[in-house]
Amino acid sequence: MKRLSIRNLHVSLVAGIIAAMTMQTASVAAPQSATDTITIERSKILTQPGVFGVFTMFKLRPEWNKVPATERMDSAAEVAKLIEKHKDNVLVDLYLTRGLETNSDFFFRINAYDLAKAQTFMREFRSTTIGKNADVFDTLVGVTKPLNYITKAKSPELNAGLSAATYIGDAPRYVIVIPVKKNAEWWNLSFEQRLKEMETHTVPTLPYLVNVKRKLYHSTGLDDIDFITYFETNDLIAFNNLLISLASVPENKYHVRWGNPTTLGTILSPENVIKALSE
Repeated sequence: MKRLSIRNLHVSLVAGIIAAMTMQTASVAAPQSATDTITIERSKILTQPGVFGVFTMFKLRPEWNKVPATERMDSAAEVAKLIEKHKDNVLVDLYLTRGLETNSDFFFRINAYDLAKAQTFMREFRSTTIGKNADVFDTLVGVTKPLNYITKAKSPELNAGLSAATYIGDAPRYVIVIPVKKNAEWWNLSFEQRLKEMETHTVPTLPYLVNVKRKLYHSTGLDDIDFITYFETNDLIAFNNLLISLASVPENKYHVRWGNPTTLGTILSPENVIKALSE
């Protein structure tokens, strides 16, 4: 009887340990499953920190023109179907650069809470008719973060200026993507020195925020650049003046790459981009 009791006790202990391990595994796995249920809402994902952005520029091969016209036009519906399939995982924007760019004909901007979801979408796109007939010219990867310098606490007056600035122009028709890389001297400045440089950087931009929308992605460690600067505007002359203002601030001397290339495109629906490329 004593041996049986000891054995029963041993069995109970083992069962308890297994149960505890199962509960612990479930609690660890829960957050991952929770992220899978996040609904993609455009107004939210484009304003939240912690969102990954993947920019992929494509150049169509000459073989694309040999694809039958009906198949080229059908590829618009094929891409639309793919976007619909992934609408709960990524936000997809597609831009037309053909006629404005030498190195690309179109490019994607994919926003996602999980970078792997963006990768999956782009991988499946390569299996579409147009994806099979295009080569990647460049890919940029970044993530959105809260303001680091011009915050309420560190630079209240400029922060108020940024907060008060509202885009009032017509709906943007153009998009501009400019990759930026800083040199080692920049990163070795103290935070206070970088703050002063960014304040000087911000002042001349304020008048242009009424007709130029901007968004920043951080890329250090994720790409060979440090930032992806994304702009939308309907006034390219104002944008040109904005960039001239930025070129003349002292902070510009810390750049080792500013553009190179700069990508300029038009804002259209994904379906209309593919149709334009199919004509």
